[in-house]
Amino acid sequence: MQNIETLAELEGLKQSEDALLILFGGKNCNVCHSIKPKLIELVSEAYPKMKMVYVDCHVVTDICAQNGVLTLPTLQVFFTGQRFIEEVRAFSLTKVIDSIARPYSMVFSD
Repeated sequence: MQNIETLAELEGLKQSEDALLILFGGKNCNVCHSIKPKLIELVSEAYPKMKMVYVDCHVVTDICAQNGVLTLPTLQVFFTGQRFIEEVRAFSLTKVIDSIARPYSMVFSD
């Protein structure tokens, strides 16, 4: 999972990646630290073509503000530049993985 340090970098990825998962977290957020490795494992296994990035809102507050992130953790999933999923605070990783299936299969149909 790549760390994002500038707003321009994140906006570029939103437009260039067909599938992008963004986890907004913070260094003082225990929930963020506990779900991050599980999320990486689940997404890597089920959706290998999905790019995953992490934004530390305690380090780069402007990125979080520009993306309307007020609560941690926040998870956003984009397909072809459009946001399809946003989960905030308490959410099920299984539900997220299941919700990604349909748009992922449409974007990466062989």
